[in-house]
Amino acid sequence: MKKFITFLVLIISFFINAQNHQLIGYWQNWNDSNAPYIALNQVDSRYTIINVSFAVPTSPSDMNMLFTPDGVSQAVFISQMQTLQTQGKKIILSIGGATTSVSLSTTAAKNAFINSMNSILDTFPFDGIDIDIEHGNSILASGTIANPTSVDCINLINAITQIKTHFFTTYNKTMMLTMAPETAYVQGGMSAYGGIWGGYLPILDALRNDINYIHVQLYNSGSVYGLDGNIYNQGTPDFIIALSEALIQGFTTAGGFFAGYPANKVVIGLPSCPSAAGGGFMTTTQVESAVKYLLGTAPKPGNYQLIQPTGYSNLGGLMTWSINWDKVTSCNATTYEFAQNFQQIFGTNLSASTFLNSKIIVYPKPSSAKIFLSNLDQKEDYQIIDLQGKIIKQESFFPNSPILIDNLSNGIYILKIANQTIKFTKN
Repeated sequence: MKKFITFLVLIISFFINAQNHQLIGYWQNWNDSNAPYIALNQVDSRYTIINVSFAVPTSPSDMNMLFTPDGVSQAVFISQMQTLQTQGKKIILSIGGATTSVSLSTTAAKNAFINSMNSILDTFPFDGIDIDIEHGNSILASGTIANPTSVDCINLINAITQIKTHFFTTYNKTMMLTMAPETAYVQGGMSAYGGIWGGYLPILDALRNDINYIHVQLYNSGSVYGLDGNIYNQGTPDFIIALSEALIQGFTTAGGFFAGYPANKVVIGLPSCPSAAGGGFMTTTQVESAVKYLLGTAPKPGNYQLIQPTGYSNLGGLMTWSINWDKVTSCNATTYEFAQNFQQIFGTNLSASTFLNSKIIVYPKPSSAKIFLSNLDQKEDYQIIDLQGKIIKQESFFPNSPILIDNLSNGIYILKIANQTIKFTKN
């Protein structure tokens, strides 16, 4: 019996670790003859977070946001969303896109943005929002990173915060928040600060505790400095490595120091095939060599040398524009080549991890008096079970509250919560 339990714990641990990396894809809410429409519930199962593109303002001067499903009715679309969510997928509504401008220069514009986004989120069961704003005064650098002076920027930060608060108040769970800035708006701040250069940095700094994942678009980009002072060009493994480590380690700008993001929040954003972007596509071999070096599991593929030589094993994962482009065989040799490469790189058995649907993380490791849970934003009943199968504790978990384990004997335990099974150690 003990051997079976040990084997079960090892299997559970493998599946949990497999879920630590995300495959994020943008889903096009329109039909394109080159990258045709895909029914939302027909998206490849390896995608764990799906960014629905896009919610857009009514006009450049009217910040009332609009979103309407294309191809299916509202009721069918909601049903498709819920089908994926029961499989453990997260469905995010992306704001902006390449052709949209967002400027919140007045209180009226800010309130229109907030109220219309709240209305959309109250209509559709999205898990959160993604900021993919690529034009407008709201993403232009001003003042310093810590203290921006642009009313537009300040209003955008405040608007996102208010939307997040409304979401929590209404649904008693935390809204997911992701961001997809272009390189000039982030790492571009190393060479200059002002306008588009470093424009997202005050937003990323102000909302760093709220953002789940940041996936800078490592494509359609000019050359960018790395932390070593050298310049790197898109479409190379060095570009992935240098810009990803800069985002993790942080860097100095004329607007102050930008503190880096934890590696588990940093996701590498790439085009899924050559036609999906104007530049920056890399072959699966190039992507694999760069990402595995970042993970610390492969040698350096180019010139850039990691500051942290052991790499970042908890890297957030991969993002792509777009799921639709990933599916077509007119662009890549095989369908879903990007998703397949993600599986190749991270060794993720997605069918098994989907079965377990495990994203809850227990910390610290090991634990002593209490444990905390991340990625669980609602009340749930739980059990703590020892390795002999005995239930040691059975109570309710509340978001942002610890589970007390000070009365447990030292050893390994299993936490069962929200249909998930997680191992932890009490010291």
